[in-house]
Amino acid sequence: MEYLLHILILIGIYTILSVSLNLIAGYTGLISIAHAAFYGVGAYVAALMALKLNSPFLTNIASAVVLCGLLGALVGIPSLRIRDDYFVIATFAFQVITFSILNNWVSFTGGPMGLPGIPQPTILGLKVSSHLGFLLLVGVLCILTMWITSRIVRSPFGRVLKAIREDEVFAQSAGKNVASYKVLVFVIGAGMAAMAGVMYAYYISFIDPTSFTVMESIFIISIVIVGGAGSMWGPVAGAILLVVLPEFLRFIGLPSFVAANLRQIIYGGLLVAFMMWRPKGLLGEYAFRSGETRK
Repeated sequence: MEYLLHILILIGIYTILSVSLNLIAGYTGLISIAHAAFYGVGAYVAALMALKLNSPFLTNIASAVVLCGLLGALVGIPSLRIRDDYFVIATFAFQVITFSILNNWVSFTGGPMGLPGIPQPTILGLKVSSHLGFLLLVGVLCILTMWITSRIVRSPFGRVLKAIREDEVFAQSAGKNVASYKVLVFVIGAGMAAMAGVMYAYYISFIDPTSFTVMESIFIISIVIVGGAGSMWGPVAGAILLVVLPEFLRFIGLPSFVAANLRQIIYGGLLVAFMMWRPKGLLGEYAFRSGETRK
């Protein structure tokens, strides 16, 4: 039973990550490889505050969201001057820089040794210590993330994001301040990713830089592409599929090092297959390949 709850918790965490990236990439058309950086910074902010300041959970998650929101603005600013492949490279650079800081600032982040002993969260005097408790907490944050995203994409703000995705020049000629919309959507997406990072840190009770690499960013992008970009339920479907699928490898009896490599092959194969033959993913409305929307 605890194994099933563990899988559901991971699905919830990756749902938050993929929904937040979908807001940036699926609805606004800005492909970013920096999402694992926001995820990691959120985790480290909460872990460091819990370990060094003994501050409460709600304070830690609020601080993580605010800081990652500011970092999101920093990443979003280059999108005002560069586009497409050049912007992807810029987000890749930010991801690499963030990983290097987490890995080399040993006196502060623990470096490769990470941060062990992260305490269990306490909310309104109630300590969350069981798998069921974490699942409920992650579920609440998932619902909150999806509700906020739904309100955004159905609002005039969301319609402008879609206009930027389809034709940025047209959106600008219509009098929309495209620059502010781009930066703001990165602020929102990064803040949401921080919530997933905080939950991961508290749930695992140990974090190190290897959990927040470029490969993690690519995995989150894979969830969005496979599930379907520009759709509310696409990232959820992608998270379920790509989190559950590798677990079947455990039941085949393969050695762990073989299973890990095979998992990467499966991710890469699915990503290539969907980009070639179904660029809209399972439930998507936007194809990264052609930029067409579903009629």
